[in-house]
Amino acid sequence: MNILPINLDDLIHARSVESVKIEFKKTWSQPISESVLHSICAFANDFFNLNGGYIIIGIEDQGNGQAILPPNGLDGKNLDEIQKWIRGNCKRIIPEYQPVISPEIYQDKQILVIWVPAGDIRPYQAPKTLSGGEKAYYVRPGSATVEAKGEILTQLMQMAAKVPFDDRRNLAVSIDVISPTLVRNFLSDIKSELVARGNLIPEVDLYRNLRITVPINSHEVPKNVALLFFVDNPEQYFPGARIEIVQFGDDAGGNLIEEKIFRGPLHHQLRQALDYLNNFSTTMVRKVPNQATVHKTVAFPYEAMEEALVNAVYHRSYESVPEPVKVYLYPDRLEIISYPGPVPGIEMRHFQPGAMIPPVPYRNRRIGDFLKDLDLAEARGTGIPKIRRKMTENGSPDPSFDFDETRTYFRVTLPAHPQYIVIHALRESSHLWAVGERQRAILNLESSLNQVPKAGALIAQIIEYRTSLGDFSTAEKLFRDMESDLTIMDRHLPYTAMAKILLDKGLFKRASEILEQAPLPIQIDDTVELAILYKRAKRFQEAHQIFSENYAFIKDDPKSLQEYAQTKISLSKITKDILVRKRLSREAVELLRRAIQLSNDKVRNAWCWFDLAKTLNSLRASETEILQAYSKAMELLPDEPRFRESYEARRRKQDG
Repeated sequence: MNILPINLDDLIHARSVESVKIEFKKTWSQPISESVLHSICAFANDFFNLNGGYIIIGIEDQGNGQAILPPNGLDGKNLDEIQKWIRGNCKRIIPEYQPVISPEIYQDKQILVIWVPAGDIRPYQAPKTLSGGEKAYYVRPGSATVEAKGEILTQLMQMAAKVPFDDRRNLAVSIDVISPTLVRNFLSDIKSELVARGNLIPEVDLYRNLRITVPINSHEVPKNVALLFFVDNPEQYFPGARIEIVQFGDDAGGNLIEEKIFRGPLHHQLRQALDYLNNFSTTMVRKVPNQATVHKTVAFPYEAMEEALVNAVYHRSYESVPEPVKVYLYPDRLEIISYPGPVPGIEMRHFQPGAMIPPVPYRNRRIGDFLKDLDLAEARGTGIPKIRRKMTENGSPDPSFDFDETRTYFRVTLPAHPQYIVIHALRESSHLWAVGERQRAILNLESSLNQVPKAGALIAQIIEYRTSLGDFSTAEKLFRDMESDLTIMDRHLPYTAMAKILLDKGLFKRASEILEQAPLPIQIDDTVELAILYKRAKRFQEAHQIFSENYAFIKDDPKSLQEYAQTKISLSKITKDILVRKRLSREAVELLRRAIQLSNDKVRNAWCWFDLAKTLNSLRASETEILQAYSKAMELLPDEPRFRESYEARRRKQDG
């Protein structure tokens, strides 16, 4: 029966276990047996606190920690004799160490898996040769077993009998606090055969196989890792074993909007906190110019948030550290802070772009193993490069990493995508404006513009708000300052904002000049808005061209259809060619009827009927049809005097 607390296929393919923790042996022989003994000693010494490793006999190594499949197998070998040899010779390791040995069938071949968890009373030494005599200390500084010498041997001696906190036994707590359900769910999540159908393993044996308990004087006690993953409230035993997420409204004021605390088993905390954060990471879609595709970005890439938060939970200390992992969400950045700072040997220069984190011993070895089993953590040394890569792929600014001189904390800062800062500022300012705090709304926009100085959307909104407060000169200066900067994002927005203001003031000539210079938008909504402004500025040809080119996108939007119809009506009035005039009027009728059919807006439909009546009149439609259109308009908006006046005038003309 399988006794490994890990899925065998995931192990062999190094999916949930780093390749440096796996050693493959094609077969079993006397030279191989000697190297196996040395590797058992090295994994037990666990020099980097990676929690040992696995030796798989019967599968050949490609040379890079990857398996050559199908397996060679151990056909013709006596597995009982091999296991007996391993157990007997492991007694020659000082102090004695016994690994977990599990015969397995993989792809119809017999193999042997030796699981070598980190030892509790390192350093260990093994005979240099099977003939006996001199012994040596062995370690694995990478994917190979080597004899510990020089500085490495000195460091190994300094680690003597020092077990990482998460792997220590907890004599003050009974194993009864461990939840069998949480244990079984975990094993099910990682597809362990220990909970496969038909395997009715007693709870205590499950705990032993998972190595989360240890026997002491004829009874079992839990290890700290068991109390972090398999009890409902780890904080009961380790104050600070939680995640706090705090959202702030703006950086300057620091006003708290919401605080959320995540408790429970570490992996549950992580998943819930990541789901919560992901809801804030707004997805932003931008059309790619001249392509039928869109470019998607997010405020904070999920993979970067995941890596940073998992690392915070993984590498923090749970020994007498009451501070939780803290996540501060600001409009312009996300900060993840853990306590204390990095272990000795890691310096600020190691967090610079292109640098590598040195292979120093980890603070927690069992937490890392469990998180990797759950696909929450990744291989050693890949976290920081992944965060940088995901931020770059998203178009976000570079992340930053810092800690203080006394290493009391470690902070990861993920700057928000510039477009998110813009969206957040627009939303916040819109709310402030709506509740009457208009100066604050403008100051908020101007503060955000300092952070994203190329944001055309912010410039446009400031122009609009400044004008609304009577400060048109400041608004106009802001517009003139940005005109020559061709790198402004969404440059069309300040143009349309200024043109709309000038049209409202009746300055049609100046508005028309600005619209003539306006860049063509990419987003369809902005394109339609530009066409409407062209129509208001009496530049009907330009408006008609934009509507025509984008009809496929606006054909189901009643507002755009009405505006398009009105543009055709206006063009028909200034066109001398009678045939063109009639064609434009007929097309306007079709657009108005479609808008009426699609719209549920009573006011819009009323004006569509009114426009339809006038257009039918120009086409010399039947009186019944024309009067019916006027009647529909009056029925929907009975208090609109223009409808009644036009209707009465039509009736008088008919009667006269």
